[in-house]
Amino acid sequence: MESEALRIGTAEREEAARLLADHFGMGRITPDEYETRVTAAYAAATLGDLRPLFGDLPQPHPGFFAPPPMYSQPTAQLPMYGQPDPYAPPAPVPYAPRTPVPYSYRSKTVAGVLQIVLPFGVGRFYTGQVGLGLLQLFVCLVTAGIGAVWPIIDGILLLANGGLDAEGRPLRP
Repeated sequence: MESEALRIGTAEREEAARLLADHFGMGRITPDEYETRVTAAYAAATLGDLRPLFGDLPQPHPGFFAPPPMYSQPTAQLPMYGQPDPYAPPAPVPYAPRTPVPYSYRSKTVAGVLQIVLPFGVGRFYTGQVGLGLLQLFVCLVTAGIGAVWPIIDGILLLANGGLDAEGRPLRP
């Protein structure tokens, strides 16, 4: 398809009208010419309809008249497998370095002891994990106390390994 036959949209028409207003403001075209050219710009359907409106005017012309820019840099070529490029820049770090996370103001010892002594999710309520605490309470109620094994094991794990509070911060030792 030839470039003159390419259809244009509202954005191209408005850019042409704006540039014609710039030429009018600089005194390059008369008010009658400006009105005629802007009317023709809004009625244009293809690039070929817009091009004659700027034929006798100096730059600036609409940017879509120019061919796409040619890049001066050649495309990158990948090195052959097994032969590292000695001049290649170092690879970027795929992740940011870890920043220390502040400790929670809640203690893992208190949370673990509460889970063991009151085995129906009280330690998880203490850490702010209300959903997990409600789930442990529900399991204890539905299983008539047999489900209390889960909070007891959870309490032992909290004492041994610690855990996180509701905001994702590690519990204080």
